[in-house]
Amino acid sequence: MLSRHFRRSFILLAIAVAGSSCTYIDSSIGGVTNAFGLNDTATVIAKTAQIRTSYAVVAADLLEVKRGDQLDVIDSMEFEKVLWYRVRARDEMQTEGWIEAQNVITSDTLRRSQEIAGEFGDQVPQATGIIRSASNLRSAPDMNAENVLFKLANGSTFEIMEWRFVPKEEAPDVDDAPKGQVKKGKRSENEDIKAAKEAGEADKIDEKYDIWYKVRLDPSVSPAPAGWLFGRQVELQVPSDIVFFQANNKKFVTWQRLDADTDKGAVTKASTPGNWVILSRTNLVKAIDGVEPDFDGIVVLAFDKYDQSYYTVWRNPPNTDVWGRLPLRMDGRGDNKTFTIKLRNNNGSMDDKRFIVFKDKNRLRVTPPEDIAQYTSPTPKR
Repeated sequence: MLSRHFRRSFILLAIAVAGSSCTYIDSSIGGVTNAFGLNDTATVIAKTAQIRTSYAVVAADLLEVKRGDQLDVIDSMEFEKVLWYRVRARDEMQTEGWIEAQNVITSDTLRRSQEIAGEFGDQVPQATGIIRSASNLRSAPDMNAENVLFKLANGSTFEIMEWRFVPKEEAPDVDDAPKGQVKKGKRSENEDIKAAKEAGEADKIDEKYDIWYKVRLDPSVSPAPAGWLFGRQVELQVPSDIVFFQANNKKFVTWQRLDADTDKGAVTKASTPGNWVILSRTNLVKAIDGVEPDFDGIVVLAFDKYDQSYYTVWRNPPNTDVWGRLPLRMDGRGDNKTFTIKLRNNNGSMDDKRFIVFKDKNRLRVTPPEDIAQYTSPTPKR
C-alpha cells in the first residue's frame, strides 16, 4: 500500500518536472530568458499595470500595481519582440507573475535619471511644457539607441530646466523608437526655405536646429525624476494671461513671477494675472563661435489691479537685441526682488547682470544695470 502510494507520488512529481521543463524549453524557443536572481528592483511608471500569470495573450491578471510601487525582479523574457519581467510584488501575498517591461523601470534606469536630477542643484525651472505624443525620455540629448530611459506618456507635463540646440539631422518627428533601436526619419527642404536662402535671407532657428529639453518630472508623473526630451513634440505652456503678448517672430522661452516667492517652482499655464519677467527669442540664427543665445529680448510686465490691465515696466530699447544665456535667477521676497541674467557685452565677454525690481506708489519699477547699453546691439534685418 505504502509502496503504491510512494510510486504514484513519484510519477506525479516526474510529470510535473517534465512539464515545467517543457514549458521552459518552449519559452526559450519562443523568446530569450535571463536569470536575474533577487538582485534588482523595478519601479512601476505606468499609472496602473497588471501582474499576470504569464506573458501570453490569454493570461489572467493577478494583481494591479500603481505608479511608484516597487517590485523584485526574478527573471526576464523577450516574447514576440516584447520584453517581460517576472516579478514579486511587495503585497501581503508576495504575488509573483509577469509584467510588461514598458510599465516599469529597473533600478539602474532610475539611478541614471536621479543622477541627471542631481545636476539641477537649487536651480529653479525656466519654463513648463507638455508632450504632445508619447516620446522617449533619454539620459543624453541624442538619438543613441542605448540611452532610452523609458517612454513618457502623451500629455505628460514637466518643468524645463535647460535646453540645447543641435544641428538638424534626419530624425522622426516623434522619438518613440524602442530601446536598442534607431528610428529613421526624413528631412525635406521645402521650396520656401530654398527660395529664402537664394534670396540671401538669414537662417532660421527652426530650419537649422532641433532642440533637446532637459526636464524635471513630478512624482505624480513619473518616479524617475529627470531626463532629456526631443523637442519636436514639446509644447511650452506659456501662462494664458501673458501668451497674448508673444509675437509671431519673438517667442517666450522663460518666464518668472515677480509677485510670488521663488521657491514655489514653475508657473503653470493656468496662473492668475500678476507681475512677470519674460525672456524671449527671435527665430534668427545668431550663433557666435558655434553657440546660440538662449534669449535676445527682455521685458518686465506688471498687472494693474485697478485698471485690470497689463503695462510694460521695462524692456530692452526698441530695435535692439541682447545676447543672453540661461538660467534666469530670482532673489528676494515680497515687492523687492532682483533678477540676474548672463549677457554678452560688445567686447564679447559674458557677465552676470542684475536688475532691481521695486514698488513705487503702487507702480512696479525696474532699475537696470547702469551699463546696460554695452549689452545691447541693433536688431539685425530679417
